[in-house]
Amino acid sequence: MDTFLLDHILQAFLREDLEHGDITTEAIFSEHDQSQACFIARHPMCVVGMDAVAARVFRLLDPTVVCARAAADGSRVEAGTELLHVSGATRTLLRAERVALNLVQRLCGIATLTAAFADQTAGTKAKIVDTRKTTPGLRLLEKYAVRSSGGHNHRYSLSDGVLIKDNHIAACGSITEAVRRVRLRVPHTINVEVETDTLVQVEECLACGVGVIMLDNMDLTTMRRAVELINGRALVEASGGVNLQTVRGIAETGVDIISVGALTHSAKACDIGMDWRG
Repeated sequence: MDTFLLDHILQAFLREDLEHGDITTEAIFSEHDQSQACFIARHPMCVVGMDAVAARVFRLLDPTVVCARAAADGSRVEAGTELLHVSGATRTLLRAERVALNLVQRLCGIATLTAAFADQTAGTKAKIVDTRKTTPGLRLLEKYAVRSSGGHNHRYSLSDGVLIKDNHIAACGSITEAVRRVRLRVPHTINVEVETDTLVQVEECLACGVGVIMLDNMDLTTMRRAVELINGRALVEASGGVNLQTVRGIAETGVDIISVGALTHSAKACDIGMDWRG
């Protein structure tokens, strides 16, 4: 991640928690007290963010904090594994603890779920991608977690690419007209994707020469027919109704991309503790 973009986000989270200070820690410990602690996995998980996020939270408060033995992004660990060792001023470690833990627990949850989806589609050509269904303020971090654990990123924001969805089509009148209007305004370097839910719409997309066709909430039989109809003339994305029980069947239809909103909107945070070492 670009630290120019990341640091102001982390600083905002620290300001939210610290506000005017940490009255408990400041009452108990002096500025000279030193300590060390470890982040520990409480259960099996896929790890993301120990160095890029958690360690950076501590260093933003105090550059002299030493962060070591950070578990690599995308690594899969068992319960009891040490994920990060931190040492420095006791006040700093306690002040930064909750912000750092909140973030990596969330990111590891996303990474663990993404890895599970990637495992289910192994051996197929389908890529697992995220969506814009992210937590406000955390998109940069959440998409980083997806990318670091076997998944891929869809567009980051509305300015990244053209995706003509059902409401665009309904308001405009047709796929053909929506595509025509887009091409009058958008540079040739930007691909055009259209959401479809029928084979008739797929045929209309092919007639328009769009680059990516999304098959939204189609059953597997219809999806296979759509893939055969497209026959390599566009990238094929499947979306809607995707979970760990359905994703393998979707991948086996021959689609290129499977977008999964659940990666970021429904991932359960992992349990990570910060255990004191003295």
